[in-house]
Amino acid sequence: MLIDHIAWLFVNPFSEKAFLMHFIGRLTGPVMAVFLAEGYIHTRDVNKYTLRLAAFAVISWPCFSLMEYNAVGPHFGVIYTLLLSLIAIRVCDSDQNIAVKAAAVLFFCILSIYGDWPVFGVLYAVNAFIFYERKVVRWVIHAVISLSVFLFFGFTIGGAGFQLGTLITVPLLALFYNGESGSKKPFHKWFFYVFYPLHMLVLWFLKYVYLS
Repeated sequence: MLIDHIAWLFVNPFSEKAFLMHFIGRLTGPVMAVFLAEGYIHTRDVNKYTLRLAAFAVISWPCFSLMEYNAVGPHFGVIYTLLLSLIAIRVCDSDQNIAVKAAAVLFFCILSIYGDWPVFGVLYAVNAFIFYERKVVRWVIHAVISLSVFLFFGFTIGGAGFQLGTLITVPLLALFYNGESGSKKPFHKWFFYVFYPLHMLVLWFLKYVYLS
């Protein structure tokens, strides 16, 4: 993620260096979405998990907006998308009928347009939850979503090359993740929440204040 953001702000977008950095950076979104579903399954208190994501979605909002657009506007970061994904998963895990669940997923996909990794981030997370016990189906659909990301950016803004990293998240996650809950140590639990808005604020300062 950090490598990806550095590339967007400081590297010629048509250079080989930018391509390599974006290739690495594009691994982040799908992995975050899958681990969000894992977090929902393993968390001790889903309400606290939801509130934590909501709080940091608000905290990181101006940081993301400044980094991306050098202004605070209706542009939210990936934690916002993860929050919507978590709420969508909660609806899918409820007693609502299939039509309500499908409508909820569609609704949160639409809302995610204002966030980072829009639509696809929600789909990655919901798929990881729904097919948690059916590993083959889970990874096949994950691969289809990744291919859709690749094709969407290729045909819309000519940026398919930047999305190549999404295509290798299937073997990475399927082969190297053991499905167990991660560390419960406070440092590991809170590091990303703090790092995410902080690193964007630092990059914004370097790009638009210090180097301008």
